[in-house]
Amino acid sequence: QVHLVESGGGLAQPGGSLRLSCAASGSIFKLNVMGWYRQAPGKQSELVAYIPSGGATTYADSVKGRFTISMDNAKNTVYLQMNSLKFEDTAVYSCFADLWPAGSRRAMEYRGTGSLVTVSS
Repeated sequence: QVHLVESGGGLAQPGGSLRLSCAASGSIFKLNVMGWYRQAPGKQSELVAYIPSGGATTYADSVKGRFTISMDNAKNTVYLQMNSLKFEDTAVYSCFADLWPAGSRRAMEYRGTGSLVTVSS
């Protein structure tokens, strides 16, 4: 069994910062990619950022220059530092991990339950 446990999120003012964390635990053979989706009320899910294990980061245009994704491979944990927050960043943020579970014949994607980020004055 593999689990993703998220932490962080909450309420921030416009221009403020928040940090999200997501730790993958369980029987993991190899971690390929971790990242974050977000879904705002009434809108489709958006891929915010992702980082391959040992690879380059990718960001949605809407967050470039404001958000930073990083990974601690030793802890199987991904972080999303969100700076210069805007009203439109309000959403439920869910982490995901593409990984090889121990004993599995293929990679699988797992999702966290989501953390609410609210940007409000």
